[in-house]
Amino acid sequence: MGGVIGKCDSPRRQGLPISKLEAKMVEAMRRKAAEGTTVKSFNSIIMKFPKIDENLRNVKTIFEQFDEDSNGSIDPEELKHCFNKLQISFTEEEVSDLFEACDISETQGMKFNEFIVLLCLVYLLKEPAVLPAKLKLGLPQLESTFEKLVNAFVFLDKNKDGYVSKYEMVQAINETTSGERSSGRIAMRRFEEMDWDKNGMVSFKEFLFAFTHWVGIDADEEEDEE
Repeated sequence: MGGVIGKCDSPRRQGLPISKLEAKMVEAMRRKAAEGTTVKSFNSIIMKFPKIDENLRNVKTIFEQFDEDSNGSIDPEELKHCFNKLQISFTEEEVSDLFEACDISETQGMKFNEFIVLLCLVYLLKEPAVLPAKLKLGLPQLESTFEKLVNAFVFLDKNKDGYVSKYEMVQAINETTSGERSSGRIAMRRFEEMDWDKNGMVSFKEFLFAFTHWVGIDADEEEDEE
């Protein structure tokens, strides 16, 4: 994701989005934050890991369907076909922006964990946030799973600005582990796992990639490549 922007001059710290796509993500997340969240603690998020992991792995059937050449990744053309077949109404520019944002490995091929992140961003950006019926076909828990991930981020984003800061992460962990001396270290470790570009602020996309790491989905992908 490239940390070319220093911490002090990060456009996020100045309230300026770094791309049109991120601006849309922030706006959508702020709307979600205004609705509130049912998440009460970081531990309650952790408790949901196994079920969320199971539901996300079920997306593999969709991924394999649109990996037309069966090479283990979805390229830009395959993604366009995917959006057309699922009747997801995004412009060609928006589809390209989503691909670029989620192709973290910069291989021009979207791996399974990157595809999960992309679908969750599609869910967030839809107006209203409802997945197309074709995408939900056979995966009745998919929409509620994405909603749980959105709610988890809203819980962490205490000031509702569309990003999570170190202070907010510490605050969220402390609400769960009040009085434990290790809570600060736990919060910092979790934050560093999310803050991929090291600019001191975590976007929803970064949170999603960290989440796939926490539940072990990206590790499985690495093993498949060996």
